[in-house]
Amino acid sequence: MSRLIFLGCVAYLVVGLGQLVVGTVMEPMVHAYGVQYGDGGQLVMNQFLGGLVGIVAAPWLMRQIGKKALLLSALGLLTVVQFVYLSEPPWMVMLTIGPIAGFGFGTTEAVVGSFIIGAAGANANIAMSRVEVFFGVGALLMPFAGAALIKAGYWKSAFGLVGSLAVVSIILWTMFWPKVLDATLNGTEHSEEEKARTAPSRESNRKTLLLVLIPCSVFFAVYVGFEMSFVHYLPSVLVQDSGMTESAAALILSVYWGAMTLGRMVAGHAADRWGGAAYLIWMCVACAVFSLVMGVWQGATSTFVFTFLAGIAMSGMFAIALVFANRAAPGMTEKTTSMLMAFGGLGGALLPKLTGWYLDEFGASATRWLFAILSVVMLGIIVWAVLAAKRARSGTGASDYRQISVQ
Repeated sequence: MSRLIFLGCVAYLVVGLGQLVVGTVMEPMVHAYGVQYGDGGQLVMNQFLGGLVGIVAAPWLMRQIGKKALLLSALGLLTVVQFVYLSEPPWMVMLTIGPIAGFGFGTTEAVVGSFIIGAAGANANIAMSRVEVFFGVGALLMPFAGAALIKAGYWKSAFGLVGSLAVVSIILWTMFWPKVLDATLNGTEHSEEEKARTAPSRESNRKTLLLVLIPCSVFFAVYVGFEMSFVHYLPSVLVQDSGMTESAAALILSVYWGAMTLGRMVAGHAADRWGGAAYLIWMCVACAVFSLVMGVWQGATSTFVFTFLAGIAMSGMFAIALVFANRAAPGMTEKTTSMLMAFGGLGGALLPKLTGWYLDEFGASATRWLFAILSVVMLGIIVWAVLAAKRARSGTGASDYRQISVQ
């Protein structure tokens, strides 16, 4: 299990770097290509649409070609695209190959996430939070590296950095493939007795579980869309309304991801202690408050401070919500993980495109308020999801639901 977590951390480090690289170099990239922020948002959207396809197809592809072949292929695809980006091809080529990069990132994240949740069992909150820390580390390091490369005039090399680390990940997964994954198919293979015991229960509660998974899916769409919009356009917002340089503004992403990394170190333990539902509600409340304050106080210093606090609040949401939903649908790890990440990919594709257009049309100040509105919507959705989970628990009386109730 420790080997699986280590390799999962490496893969999530690459995904974290790759998800942030476009946002980190957005300013010099749009100027170099002579395009607008909305066009940059189109590249983000294309990547996430490709990720959506990869996430949805992952369970089927895993059955067709196997876990190892799928993961290594996904890492290989994203590696190739990063080196093509490095060559600064025409803008239409960037947009065309964007979905391929997204497919690699999305498939890698979904497959590794299902590996961890399926193998960790009762320790899923802690295990996923630990792996998510390295997503945050990657996202934390990219703005620092990007700022240095932008200042030196080599912003394109950020793509080469991601590609090189993806190659390292391929080598490590090839050499040290975890044996635990050969013994179980992501935690979904059970004994015949367990299948016979749980199948009727799952079938009778399918409609009830669907009522839980619908709000969870909507939450993932809004959360990922909000997060990707925030990290891709916050530096541009600072450049426009605070007059910061591009390289200095890019450092706010390191503040955000530094907070995310710190928060993820304790998120799993906090969720186990408070209960997953209570953790999600209170963190969404905090995020909404900090985002609203950023809309009121628009100075550079206050933006850095409340970005850090928002990062702490959002740090564990993805991992804890993923475990929360999987516990609401026990025995469906692959399908549930794939579905939730697919909705996250959909939100990550659409909302950054909307935010880029909004920034072009209405400016930086209005975009801050768009972030605040999205955070409030996110709070409303998680309350909906928790209430639905409580109704499901009351309706089934199953002991599996004790970990999703508000404790």
